[in-house]
Amino acid sequence: MECERAGVAEIFRRAGGAYRERMAGRLDAGRLKVMAAIEVCRTAALGGHIYACEGCGREHPLYNSCRNRHCPTCQGMAANRWSEARADDILPVPYFHVVFTLPKEIAGIAFCNRRVVFDILFRTVAETLRIIVADPGHGGMRIGGTAVLHTWDQKLRFHPHLHVVVPNAGFDVESGEWKTGSGTYLAPVKVLASLFRRRFLEDLARAHGRGELEFHGTVEHLANPGEFHAVLAAARGRDWVVYAKRPFRGPVQVFRYLARYTHRIAIGDSRIAGFDGETVSFRHRKPKQPGQSKTRYGTMTVSADEFIRRFLLHVLPDGMHRIRHFGILANGCRATTLERAREALGSIGCRDGEGVDDDAPEGQRERDEAVQPEAAPVACPDCGAPLRLVRQIPRQRPAHASRAPPGGRPNTGRSRE
Repeated sequence: MECERAGVAEIFRRAGGAYRERMAGRLDAGRLKVMAAIEVCRTAALGGHIYACEGCGREHPLYNSCRNRHCPTCQGMAANRWSEARADDILPVPYFHVVFTLPKEIAGIAFCNRRVVFDILFRTVAETLRIIVADPGHGGMRIGGTAVLHTWDQKLRFHPHLHVVVPNAGFDVESGEWKTGSGTYLAPVKVLASLFRRRFLEDLARAHGRGELEFHGTVEHLANPGEFHAVLAAARGRDWVVYAKRPFRGPVQVFRYLARYTHRIAIGDSRIAGFDGETVSFRHRKPKQPGQSKTRYGTMTVSADEFIRRFLLHVLPDGMHRIRHFGILANGCRATTLERAREALGSIGCRDGEGVDDDAPEGQRERDEAVQPEAAPVACPDCGAPLRLVRQIPRQRPAHASRAPPGGRPNTGRSRE
């Protein structure tokens, strides 16, 4: 069968039903919800608006988006909104991009305990950066930053890591005055990695001691305390990967650069090379070899079931925030911090606290925006004449909507995140 270009939504529409049948009882509600949202995104099922051309008279439907945070169709718009909202938080100081990665043996534990382990990951990364940069030998400042969780590699395997954008500026730990650090150096990555490893493993051991961790599948044996601590000892004996560089072109581009990471999903439609109904081919970046200057790319082909399985590996638990601010840029104090910083830097004309609340519960944002139309088209794509709105397309009612769920309330077709 000939391969055709297709996006994630098309793959889910054509192969998702059979996958759900084969996986009956093994997919949780969160993954089923993501599949359903992506399948109906930009279709009549979500409703929309009809625009008519004033020149040729043709009608053009504009369907609503699902606005699910795992949908590749929707995340470009979300990234733009986030970037615009955060643009006014940028300060004229050096910014660094730091990546913290969990080793393979810990990733297996994280997969079974995503909420607990990811909370530990966010917390210990923030602590590591605050502690190291507060040291007089590494700046002596109270700092903050923004961390974004990713859980995939280029082949869609489970690979949890945090991307962190950190301004190398903050309040002097002794005087409390605002100060700006080096534009070429933040902190030694080996020092960051060592403290991150120690803090993370200590917190993970405490979570295990409190009975907060569950183990199943390939890590079921780690329910035994002896085997669990043996894995921790092995992880303690190896180097953990921490990578740091300064974002290119200065601070003005920092959050545009970060927006590529905040709303990126496991794979976008542009990387899918073909789908023949049974197999999916997608491009991936190959690891760099010693002395290699150019990035190399390869193509991987997997069954449709395997593609869907890998995609769903990266569905986050309901209500979990994948973007978090910490330190002096935490939500509770960011406005005050930015005001004091601008006074010290002599920066004016910036606004605080406007735009999208990226830390609002994801489900709430989806419910608020799910039935909103996309930006209205300006001109007819056929003849270029102006378009006018003529009517609304109602949202379709699910087939099961007439049946009242347990509790007697009618099913509105919406579910909570």
